[in-house]
Amino acid sequence: MAVYCVFSDSTATLRWFSAPFCIARSSCSRGTILNQRLKSETAEHSGNDYRSFTAEGSLVGVEIKETRVTDAEFEEMKGFVFEYLAASVEKEEEGGRMRWYPWHSAEYRHNHILNVVELAEEIARKEGADVDVTRVAALFHDVAKLETDQELHAEAGARVAREYLDSRAEYPESFIEQVCRAIEYHSFQGELTDLALETQCLIEADLLDKIGANGTALMLLRMGYEARTHMDTDEMVDRVLERGYDAASQVRSETAEGIAHQRLKRVRWFREWLEDEIAAMGD
Repeated sequence: MAVYCVFSDSTATLRWFSAPFCIARSSCSRGTILNQRLKSETAEHSGNDYRSFTAEGSLVGVEIKETRVTDAEFEEMKGFVFEYLAASVEKEEEGGRMRWYPWHSAEYRHNHILNVVELAEEIARKEGADVDVTRVAALFHDVAKLETDQELHAEAGARVAREYLDSRAEYPESFIEQVCRAIEYHSFQGELTDLALETQCLIEADLLDKIGANGTALMLLRMGYEARTHMDTDEMVDRVLERGYDAASQVRSETAEGIAHQRLKRVRWFREWLEDEIAAMGD
């Protein structure tokens, strides 16, 4: 959660601005700071990856409110997302496009989402992003994938997330706005460093889930649906590698680059094993 400050006679210099606190003008039982004068005072915490700020001036009518998403709340969100995906499939006449391949099923999409959540959370923790904003955005990023067109699903997903979070009084508007912005921009095709760090973490995680062993397994499964033989395996694995190299070229954080390198190495190993065991693949 970004730190927002209201000062009466000076300014705040935010050295770091990703913290699980919301500063607002309203009252709050979790803690309020009113009319206190700060002189180059630094607030820090190291237990949840959030960051410090230095401020000068009078702090007027300002509250610091913790907005951490509890594990129980996050589990409730997971259940909602799966139910939403399942309902999207049921709305399709005769299953529609969701019946063509397993990745058009609620089960596959939910599994992909959970993979992205895990990856995004790892990247966020190591890169210093707001973990709660990142993981909640990751959880909702494809919630509308099965009910709308590809080019519209990010915006639709942001609307679903906002409706859900707005219905829970414990989440402040600033938190909801950051989550929804990350979801809305998760299909962004430009330079990732131009985006908020939480959005970058989400996009990198989404890219990484499509490569490596998971991407290879999905391609092999697709071969069965297309009635291909094992003789076509090299072509399919090459597609995974090509896709992986493309994804690796887009990520920017050191954490994501390291994960991409490891996953691509596994696919190359698999390709070499296939070449050793299927003679025709080496011809």
